[in-house]
Formats: sequence, C-alpha cells, structure tokens
Amino acid sequence: MPPMVEKRIRTGILGFDEILQGGLVPRRTYLIRGGPGSGKTTLGLHFLINGPHPGSLFVTLGESEQQLRDNAKRSGLAMESVDVLDLSPGQEESGDTYTLLTSWDVEGNSLYDSILDYVQKHQPQRILIDSLSQMRYLSADTFLFRKQVMSLLRKLTAEGATVLFTSEQGPGDDSDDSLLFLSDGVITLEQTASGRHCQVTKLRGTAFASGPHDFSLGDGGITLYPRLVPSHHGRQVEHTPLSSGLPEFDALTHGGLERGTITLLSGPTGVGKTTLGAQLMSEAAKRQERSVIYSFDEGASTFFARCRQVNLPVEEMIATGHLSFEAVEPLHYSPDSFATRVRIEIEERGTTMVMIDSLSGYQQSVRGDDLRQRVHALCRYLVNMGVTVLLVNEVFSITGEQAKVTEDGLSYLADNIVMLRYLELDGEMRKSIGVLKKRAGGFEKTLREFDMTPAGLKVGQPLHGLRGILGGIPEVTTRSENIT
Repeated sequence: MPPMVEKRIRTGILGFDEILQGGLVPRRTYLIRGGPGSGKTTLGLHFLINGPHPGSLFVTLGESEQQLRDNAKRSGLAMESVDVLDLSPGQEESGDTYTLLTSWDVEGNSLYDSILDYVQKHQPQRILIDSLSQMRYLSADTFLFRKQVMSLLRKLTAEGATVLFTSEQGPGDDSDDSLLFLSDGVITLEQTASGRHCQVTKLRGTAFASGPHDFSLGDGGITLYPRLVPSHHGRQVEHTPLSSGLPEFDALTHGGLERGTITLLSGPTGVGKTTLGAQLMSEAAKRQERSVIYSFDEGASTFFARCRQVNLPVEEMIATGHLSFEAVEPLHYSPDSFATRVRIEIEERGTTMVMIDSLSGYQQSVRGDDLRQRVHALCRYLVNMGVTVLLVNEVFSITGEQAKVTEDGLSYLADNIVMLRYLELDGEMRKSIGVLKKRAGGFEKTLREFDMTPAGLKVGQPLHGLRGILGGIPEVTTRSENIT
C-alpha cells in the first residue's frame, strides 16, 4: 500500500512553499516573528489572499481595517477576498469600545470571546492574528498570557482553521519567547545590512529547508529565494568533449573542454577571457544549444562592440535565442536571488552553458557571505544539472607573479583551468594561453600564443625556445621559427 501523502495548503508566496516542501500543514498554528517593518503582516496577507473566499479572516489588534486595506493596496495586494475583524484600539463593536486597558479577565465582550465568537459563527479556514504582542499587555503576567493564548489557539484549530499569528520582536527582546512553545511552526523574518532573510526554525512533524533564505519586499508583496542546495538537483549527462571552433585550442585541451565541467578562465584585465568564453558559446549555438552570460562588469553595448571586432556573431545568437546576455548590477541582487535567476534559466529554458563574468563582480552581491561557499553551491548545482560552466577570474598583476590563478582560493572548484597571460617580446605586448589543469583528460603542457584579430581568435603553435613566459618577460633559449 503506497504511503499516504500529507495534505498541504499553499501560502501563495513564490519560493516559500518550496522551502516548506509544499506548504503549511493545515489546522496548525504558526508564529511569524520579527522586528517592525520586517514583512510579517505582508507574509500573513499572502497566506489569506491565497485562501478561499469566504474563508480567510484577518484579526487586527493594531492597525484599523481601513489602514490595512489602504496599505495592502499600495503594496499591490488585493484584500477584497479577506474578511477583517477589527479589534484595534478605539474600534467599536456592539456599542462597546476596546482599548489596551481592556483585560481578558473582564466578563463579556473580551478580545478572546470576540475572536472565538466570530470564528464559530463564520468558520474561516485561514486566520491571521496581527499581532499577539498586543494581547500580552492585557495579561497580568506571563503565565496567564501563555495560558490564554494556548486556549485560544487550540479552540481555533479545533474549529478547523489554520492560524498564523505575528509577534513584534526588537533587538534583544525575548518577550515573545513563550509563544515559541505554543506554536507548531516558527517563521523568523529579519532585516540586516546584507538584506532581508527568512528562516523557518520550527515545523512540527514535517521536514523543511533549514537556514536563512533571502527575500524581497516590493510591488506584489514578498518574493522569497530559497537557498540553493545542490544535492537536491541532478540530471544524467555524458561528459563528451566540446569543440571550441579553434583547432589549436582543441589540440591544447586534447579535444576540447568536457560538457558538464567547470572551467576557470584566469588572466589579467583585457587579455581576452570573456572573448574566449564567447567563442565557446558561439560553437554551442552551432550545436543549437542555448548559453547565457551573466556580466557583472560591463554592459551589453560594450560587449557587443568587442565581439564585432573579433568577428563573433553574438547579436545573431541572441536574435535566434541561442544566447542571452544579462548585465547584472550586483548590489541589486543577493546570492539567493541571483541563484533563483540561474535556476529559471536552466530548468525552464534549457540552457546548457553558463558564464559568470566575473567572480570579482559576483563577490559584490555576496556582501559579507563566504564567496567560496556561494560559488561552490552555484557551480555544484550547475554541474549536477549537466551545465558547462565558465568562470571568469581576473588576476590583479600584469607581470611578475602571474602564475597565481585566483586570489579567492577557488581553483579547487575548477575541473579545468585555462590561463591567459601577457608577455613582452621585442618591446611588444603579446599574449599566451595554456592549460594548468584538466580533470577529465590530458592536455598539452606547452604554452601557445593567443591573439584577437578582426578575423577572429587565433591560437598559435607551441612557444618553444622560450623560458620565463609566466613571469611576463620571456628569454630566448634557442632560435625558433614560432616567434619571429
């Protein structure tokens, strides 16, 4: 007999249901905690709006109903399908006025009775109480507050409702700690210098994606970006060599770079790293495959102009859908939101090759996080999905200690390392290319001259008869026809 699949109710928040592995378990209680402006009410509104009508109830103990509806409208959230029980200070019901001085112990029209009476009469399936922090001030002590909240939540779920309730939390404030034990789930929202983060810290009886996940607030409410877990994704792929369209480069790499591997293109500024990556993508287009370039360093117009100068038809590739060039402003994206963009490209559009240009630019979006951890997760995901990855890494020295591949300790991640370097020969700046590492097969141990010409990229014959090339100023050891 197959196992019974547990029913979930979706929150309507893009990405949030994914970390909840389908949604919330019905007829349970969930605490949303966080500081002022962290997005608690907005999260709860998504939950209500995505529910049935009639059947969704907003119990407000702070803002008035009119304020709630006005604010929701400004945020692009339509509350027409949500009923509101307004118990905010100063609101009247049945001729009686509720104030923060009203105690739950007062017989008659207490807040407790008002909520329960409404629910028993209208039977809503989804309830948001915003916020229970207001009720705490009406109780004589913490024990009584906890007892009253527990009783209310149990009676609401017994009526068939799934209940979300919010609690205000300031820096160093532990006054809502008693609510943590009363809820079946705890969702924490916080706003830091690096952005907004959502973390599920408790979810009784079911699994969830742990850790902080980035989210944004804007028109349309909340968009949540689940943290990328590479092991949750995978495809079968053959690691076949891919031709570059440059016979000499294919000879250097013994047939080309393999599909589904990570290649680090390392070199100083202007040496041709991005252009070499574009060359590899032009060959992918000839195979009717789609590639994408995420450029953190330059805009589309300068990239197109440079490619035209070396006869790379990138604009034609974009017109046919075989290439996408995205200029990324790193400070507008967190690592999780950027990873979500990449996932859409891979899982919905079938992209097979991705270039990140460059790691220095991507680092700006990390904003305090561990760069290696973030790049590792993103690249492992791409490789698991069979995508060929090109990482552009700029080394900061032009000559001297040019054998250094990366300043960020990321060389361990690469399956292939291709070095592009400047060298000075007879008073002229020249370029060289070589392979330092190739896990999936052999490669030439030689260095070859590399050039960008109006006819395209050129990889020359091995540079025999020279030494000290990696230092930038080679010396001739024997006469060679390769360097005339």
